Amino acid sequence: MKKTVMIAVIGFLSAAGLKAQTLQEGINHLYADRFKSAVSVFEKLLAANPNNIDATYWLGQTYLDMDVNDKARDLYDKALTASANAPLLLVGRGHVDLLDNKTADARQKFETAITMTRTKKGDDPVILNAVGRANVDAKNGDLAYAVTKLEDAVKRDDKNAEIYLNLGNAYRKAKPGEGGGQAFQNYRRALDVNPNFAVAYVRLAKLFEAQRNGELYLENLNKAVEVDPKFSLGYYELFYYYFYRGKAAEAEEYLKKFIDSKLPETYIEDQRMYAELCWYRKDFACAISKAEAVVAAMGEHSKPKVLKLLADSYFQKGDYPNAKKYIDWYFTKKPEDATALDLGLKADIYSKIPGQEDALYAIYLEGVRIDTVVENKIDLLKNAAAYFKGKGQRDKEGDMWAKLVEVKPKPTLTDYFETARSYYFGKKYAQSREFALEMIDKYPNESYGYDWAYNNSQLIDTVKKDSIAVPDALKLFEFAQKDTVKFKAQYIKTARFLAVYYTNDAKDKEKALEYLKKWQEADVANAPTIQQYIDQLQKSPGTKPGTSKGNSQPPRQGTVPRPATKPAATTQKS
Repeated sequence: MKKTVMIAVIGFLSAAGLKAQTLQEGINHLYADRFKSAVSVFEKLLAANPNNIDATYWLGQTYLDMDVNDKARDLYDKALTASANAPLLLVGRGHVDLLDNKTADARQKFETAITMTRTKKGDDPVILNAVGRANVDAKNGDLAYAVTKLEDAVKRDDKNAEIYLNLGNAYRKAKPGEGGGQAFQNYRRALDVNPNFAVAYVRLAKLFEAQRNGELYLENLNKAVEVDPKFSLGYYELFYYYFYRGKAAEAEEYLKKFIDSKLPETYIEDQRMYAELCWYRKDFACAISKAEAVVAAMGEHSKPKVLKLLADSYFQKGDYPNAKKYIDWYFTKKPEDATALDLGLKADIYSKIPGQEDALYAIYLEGVRIDTVVENKIDLLKNAAAYFKGKGQRDKEGDMWAKLVEVKPKPTLTDYFETARSYYFGKKYAQSREFALEMIDKYPNESYGYDWAYNNSQLIDTVKKDSIAVPDALKLFEFAQKDTVKFKAQYIKTARFLAVYYTNDAKDKEKALEYLKKWQEADVANAPTIQQYIDQLQKSPGTKPGTSKGNSQPPRQGTVPRPATKPAATTQKS
């Protein structure tokens, strides 16, 4: 559950003074991710007064933040029975409904709670705030509804920092990339109301992180721990700030502060962060030891992050069976933030295990599907193409290049070329020719499209040869005529092909002689031999195109001479 917690206004509490302060202490623990301390505070309040609605609500919110939704559900259900459906608890229960994807049930509870607390002055801002917060937190929440309720709450109470915080979160989540300005304004208003509101500084920091403004990101994180030196969440963010910038010493310093800020609480999961430091330092044995301890304690409740860390650490050590075990487990968790890079790790692991080619094919395509970053998709597909090329599976290599052309906003000539070439050597001639024709269309002044179309049509059109083989040969020949020195190889091979075609297949003596002479002009080294074919054909009886009469024995492709000198490199490279 996200750290978008709201605090009930003091006027809503049934008592003031010490009790309010104690409730606030519990909420402060929750903000700072000190869940055990938060639970302890709220349970003590409930032990003193089992009918304390505020303590019950916040205990349920703590359970949701700990991802133990069943406990929150049971708590709210029992408390609602005992309290005759207290409005704040109805909202808490509706929050659970949203997390259970029961959106209609949740909306009914929210509207009932709002109606129950409505007065002549308007709706209760505490209830509106809780409703807005629930919808912002839940994946299936209605963000437009949240914004409306939170804006109404601000009108009823403009001195409540938590309402501004939740409204900022709602704007940011409702309009990714657009709502940053409105989110910023509301976070700042929260701090105007309460300058020591540490969580608002963290939310500002995260806003600047998304904008890639590292200076303001760090400034606001430091401000959070300055106004509250025990604010664990601030130290957690500072750890990752330095960790992702490769500053292991600073990261370790803030990791220690993070752990110390929660004392006497201890969490086995904090060892995952130490495991990450070990991993960064390439001490994979250390990383595995600490992460395995977390898994041993957490079991099926292990977080995806620790499973992925173990998968990569085992992979780095060359233990591919264990790497596969943990990467498979990671994906059974269906992590919402999984990217093509994670599928790339899975592909790297599977590539080391024999017989996984078909699985790898699906992994690469799934990685492309789930990632929203085009650069990640492209990198993954290039790696996939290289893998299948190395395995000699050129048809699958072609599939990866074809997918790259599909997802890349502006495919290059090289992208089309690699696709056509891979399919050609994978014996997918029709697909190869299709991309060759696209090259002609997009890059008409380059030879590659004409060349690959011709290469493929020779193998596709093997019977009459006049449907696509001859037209493709004529197009390549016409292109090569633009510069017979630069495109000598293409000029010779197409002139030779057309000479043989018009001699043997079309039975067109005039056309055959025309291309034999063009071939002879370009292929000086073989000119004497080609002259023999010219002489032989000139002596033969004339034959009308399309007939099979005549006693000529013209050269066939298997007997015509190859150039004596090596021509310029063509595009037929593997």
